[in-house]
Amino acid sequence: MFAMPLRLPPLPSLRQFEAAARHKSFTRAAEELGQTASAVSHAIDSLETWLGASLFSRTARGVVLTSAGQYFLPYVSEGLSTIALGTRRLPGRRTERHLVISATSTFAQRFLIPKLPLFRKRHPGIRLTIDTANRQMLFPLDGADMSVRYGAGVWPDARSELLFRERLIPVASPEYLASVTKRGSVDWSAVTFLRLTSVEQDWSAWIDASGTRVMIGDELCFDTVHLVCEAAAMGLGMALGRLPIVSSQLDSGRLKAAAGQPVETDAGYWVVSPLGQEMRTAARAFREWLLEEVRDDTGAGSRLASLPTSDARAYLKT
Repeated sequence: MFAMPLRLPPLPSLRQFEAAARHKSFTRAAEELGQTASAVSHAIDSLETWLGASLFSRTARGVVLTSAGQYFLPYVSEGLSTIALGTRRLPGRRTERHLVISATSTFAQRFLIPKLPLFRKRHPGIRLTIDTANRQMLFPLDGADMSVRYGAGVWPDARSELLFRERLIPVASPEYLASVTKRGSVDWSAVTFLRLTSVEQDWSAWIDASGTRVMIGDELCFDTVHLVCEAAAMGLGMALGRLPIVSSQLDSGRLKAAAGQPVETDAGYWVVSPLGQEMRTAARAFREWLLEEVRDDTGAGSRLASLPTSDARAYLKT
């Protein structure tokens, strides 16, 4: 007996749909795929016709998944990830030296990318892909060999090694800090607080743990650490700096520690790999290099090591 042939939509259009859904933009999907926005739009129109369902709502600000699109996306993402994984691990292919690292965008921008030249110099034969897409970490279907994640260090079916715990300290541009400082102390009533909306506790964690008497008034809100730090460096207000992520900006003078002691939290950055799977040679090399870089950054003589710490009673969640 022969199995019934699978009834599948045009496979190229599935890639275009997944990219457009991930970027929430036909234009950015086209850039990723090396196509035109018009080609992506036409492909998705054809896919919608084939499915008999609308996948996107087109708005002036971009595209938004419909309920049908939201339902369809996980199946497409998992299917494409499975194909990519099988392709990468196909016996006989020379892919041993290709490594996919999934990382939060903040860690990649502030810590990893500035150090990658050192890794490439030490391991010139390893080809890296850094993936900052905000996908659920699900080995092996997420397609990553290893991840760097923020949190408490507990994820299903994964082994976690702590890179560093996060420490919180108020930071601002030197000019802004001078403008809100009176008689050598910060006038908190004059401060515009730059708040990170993607964590449950932000300024409240530092205020509670440091014992500083602060009443939050005027504020600007952002959804990423990168934007909060850039806003602070541009003099828009005072941010809660996350060490060692902001260490380079403190060292360069773009940001200046405003007041008080850094507060250590229970959350941190972890290098995470699949549980029960032997780590490939390239992955082991990356892991060892990353742990070494973290030790160097938090060792004696660094700006981070010279700052005192106090225990936090608050735990930051993502």
